Amino acid sequence: MILRPISLYALWGSQRQASTSRRLLEALQLACPEGITIAICDLIGDLPIFNPDNEGERTPAVVERFAAEIRKADGLIVSCPEYAHGIPGGFKNALDWLVSRDEVPFKPLMFAHASHRGDLVLAQLTDVLQTMSLHIVEDAFLRLPVAGKSDEMQAAMLLQAGESGLFSASLSRFAQAIATKA
Repeated sequence: MILRPISLYALWGSQRQASTSRRLLEALQLACPEGITIAICDLIGDLPIFNPDNEGERTPAVVERFAAEIRKADGLIVSCPEYAHGIPGGFKNALDWLVSRDEVPFKPLMFAHASHRGDLVLAQLTDVLQTMSLHIVEDAFLRLPVAGKSDEMQAAMLLQAGESGLFSASLSRFAQAIATKA
């Protein structure tokens, strides 16, 4: 049972509007148990290339908006594909903007993975995110291999996962971890 509203902010690693990572996050958003909300970030593709010379007073407004959304969230969801055995450049750039800021240390994070493979990116992200002091909630890990499937098959798999309770169970475990940490 969720005792207080939980606000989650979802980051997706592929900036394609039709990406499976985004589709998975949208399906999670629709399957939220009562008391949990998910906002999906649409700012990552607008972030300029990270340059430490542009931090502090010179931080671009879009970076400040991105960081503010992360600050107000109780937890983060990351759904990120593997590009050439690594983290997509735009997503890594977004993380780089957060490294020296105070929004992310100890913030709970769950992975929602849309592929049957991609363990290299998960390992790399885990390393980077732990270095940034995020708290990865392993009990909430969600993998639904919709990548590479037809649009119809993806839709069917996402619907079935929502109806079966897979999404709400993962989100409830994440919310419980957030609630016990607070």
